[in-house]
Amino acid sequence: MVASPATFSITCLRDRGQAAERLAAIAERTSGGRLTEEMARVDAILEQVRSHGDQALLALTKKFDGVRPDPLRIPPGRLAEAWASCPAPLQQALELAHGRILAFHQHQRPQDLAVTGPHGELLGRRWRPVERAGLYVPGGRASYPSTVLMNAVPAKVAGVARLVMVTPPGPSGEPNATVLAAAHLAGVEEVYRVGGAQAIGALAYGTETIPRVDVISGPGNLYVTLAKKAVYGRVAIDSLAGPSEVLVIADHTAQVDQVAADLMAQAEHDPLAAAILLTTSPQLAEQLPAALAAQLEGHPRAEITRQALQDWGLIVVCADLEEAASLSDCFAPEHLELLVEDPEPLADRIHNAGAIFIGPHTPEAVGDYLAGPNHTLPTSGTARFAGALCVETFLRHTSLIRFNQAALQATGQAVITLAESEGLYSHAESVRRRLT
Repeated sequence: MVASPATFSITCLRDRGQAAERLAAIAERTSGGRLTEEMARVDAILEQVRSHGDQALLALTKKFDGVRPDPLRIPPGRLAEAWASCPAPLQQALELAHGRILAFHQHQRPQDLAVTGPHGELLGRRWRPVERAGLYVPGGRASYPSTVLMNAVPAKVAGVARLVMVTPPGPSGEPNATVLAAAHLAGVEEVYRVGGAQAIGALAYGTETIPRVDVISGPGNLYVTLAKKAVYGRVAIDSLAGPSEVLVIADHTAQVDQVAADLMAQAEHDPLAAAILLTTSPQLAEQLPAALAAQLEGHPRAEITRQALQDWGLIVVCADLEEAASLSDCFAPEHLELLVEDPEPLADRIHNAGAIFIGPHTPEAVGDYLAGPNHTLPTSGTARFAGALCVETFLRHTSLIRFNQAALQATGQAVITLAESEGLYSHAESVRRRLT
């Protein structure tokens, strides 16, 4: 452990094997036997919602949030009021973010596909939006108007007809005003004051007030994530988001105060957030703990940030950038920052990352708020096979097949042969009866 003041320490490793083991442990920090108990609680909550609808939502929100949100729905006029009450600089910042996110996601619209086969048959793929999308916007330790934009914009671009947003009520019984303002800006008219696993249940099963949706998107706490896992198959979900994480690869050109700030930008989210530095500079590794400790002084979220850094923070001194890239790919970080002298070749070398932030002028925070690409990203190593929330999350595609007589004549005997090899008589007969 590398220590600064007695109240703060962060793990520092130089051995690649030990580093790989620690990175694997960090990636798996929310898995394990303890989740059996959590899953049982989630199952009980979901069953209450499925059986008792709105009354379960009211009772569970009173139990977990301390308020009874009756009525569940926020009047649409309240959203407009929240927008009007926003200070002008905040309105302008939200409008800038909305415009950039919208412009980027408009480029993601997939095109329908239509091709002609060798015998004149028509083959294609057609994209259509789901009818209803449920957007989960977390509350609790912080409010996230950025999450409203990152979920609502791609759904709107996809052409979803009905957006249903759920978000926990605050102590006053109302969600955060800026979250409501962002909903108004993004064109979300249907917002309900309910969060947690019970909100996911409402979106999956429907209640007297909240409609059942086709897709649920948006991050949340462990209970929200487990609830999404439980209802998957009844509805589609965007992903199973774990605690946030950032991995920074830095060389001798990186500024220690910037590296510290970037690591803390993730650590302040949650005590389970991970903040990792892989560096080729022993000097940077030595200086970082003191820089972190200095920035923790007077920090409004010091307790959360310190716990995350001590439990899930890591410094690794690497022999070279190739070793750093290899360790990063094994971890497959949600956010990857490249604070090195020549970042583009290193970015090309990376295979597994949710988002890559290239160069010293690209802190991860710009991606959280307004760069344009979506900030809902794969966590806990799932960047090995998954990507960001996108327009396609809210679309489904249908295959289109139209054979003519010539195409069936040319291929029919092969279909018959294959069907008979599988012992499926009627498959073969359905083709045989059409051949001349």
